[in-house]
Amino acid sequence: MDVTARRTIAREPERVAAYAMDWRHDHEWTQGIKRAELTSPAPGGGFGVGAEVTRTAYFLGRRIDYVLRVEAHEPPALLDMRSVAGPFPMHVTYRFDPAPEGTLASIRVRGGRYRLLDPVMGWFVRNNLRKDLRDLAEKVG
Repeated sequence: MDVTARRTIAREPERVAAYAMDWRHDHEWTQGIKRAELTSPAPGGGFGVGAEVTRTAYFLGRRIDYVLRVEAHEPPALLDMRSVAGPFPMHVTYRFDPAPEGTLASIRVRGGRYRLLDPVMGWFVRNNLRKDLRDLAEKVG
């Protein structure tokens, strides 16, 4: 599965990225996330490359805990994270690029192969990513 959603947000990239890259806001704008916790700080402390965030989500009524490790952290343009623990492999990339109307925000999710479920999973993830970006726009708006 490889799914990307994009949305233009009428705010500058620095503002959008500052909110979106702060794990303490994950539950406010990311579908299904009920809790996020910095469970391992970056080697230099705080949030950055090497930090790990544990997210608690609910999918089809079931609790899912997974850990994302920060692979790249380049505010205000890029946050790249890969799952290191959880029920399925996941690679999430957030981009915040300048656009004439503000910020072109994009989220890309790559994950395992679900064979027959790939089309359904792709639709479900894309739909949630679109909602995430809508909610992000409302929060920073």
